[in-house]
Amino acid sequence: MSTITTKDGTEIFYKDWGSKDAQPIVFSHGWPLSADAWDPQLVFFANAGFRVIAHDRRSHGRSSQVWDNNTMDQYGDDLAELIEQLDLKDAVVIGHSTGGGEVTRFLGRHGTSRVAKVVLVGAVPPLMLKTEANPGGLPLDVFDGIRKGTYDNRSQYYYDLTIPFYGYNRKGAKISEGIRHEFWREGMAGGLKGQLDSIKAFSESDFTEDLKKIDVPTLIIHGDDDQIVPIGASALMTAKLVKGSTLKIYEGSAHGLAQIEADRFNADVLAFIKG
Repeated sequence: MSTITTKDGTEIFYKDWGSKDAQPIVFSHGWPLSADAWDPQLVFFANAGFRVIAHDRRSHGRSSQVWDNNTMDQYGDDLAELIEQLDLKDAVVIGHSTGGGEVTRFLGRHGTSRVAKVVLVGAVPPLMLKTEANPGGLPLDVFDGIRKGTYDNRSQYYYDLTIPFYGYNRKGAKISEGIRHEFWREGMAGGLKGQLDSIKAFSESDFTEDLKKIDVPTLIIHGDDDQIVPIGASALMTAKLVKGSTLKIYEGSAHGLAQIEADRFNADVLAFIKG
């Protein structure tokens, strides 16, 4: 397995496919998944002539299951270390959901010197939690419920979560048991402690100032029927904070749109990268 070791001794697993001489695209996955969630994109973009890299966030997938430092700051720093250790330049960084937070915090803390373009997909910024300053966010008890479900019986909780995640509870939806089982498999590969810590990281981190620092072309993709990260408190606000960004709304689409609408998503991202 390919891994890097971070400054705090954590091993981060990553995939590195395609030509090493090509422009790199780096993918950050959502909670509680792993790099495998991006496999269709990795194959598509490698075949399109890019170098593609996807890592397992610490405590997820095949990376070290650590007790401490499962925080958004550390996620951003891990991503920076991966990009630096692989000496990636002119990279396109793509983040889904929690991965969108990771990418945004990475950019806020480390800048865009190695980055050419950014894609945020169903991403959690600027802030998921409802506060006085963020009345459109979700109440704390929503995230307490996610914590309880994950702690009490994460196997069942992850399997059940696939229904709203992919919009399988909507009229006319074609349910894929294969996608549901794959989500479960990836989630169960991670460590419970880190996944619990990650709930706080993705829900309570405020990315407002990070978003304001993004100074490269940015594409924001979000489904307007996203039941996990509602579009009103996320993409619509992010688009206003990132100067010159492009917002593309997938009407009627769900949180896991990169999987259930892979062809459309891949084509849109490819056009953005080449544009």
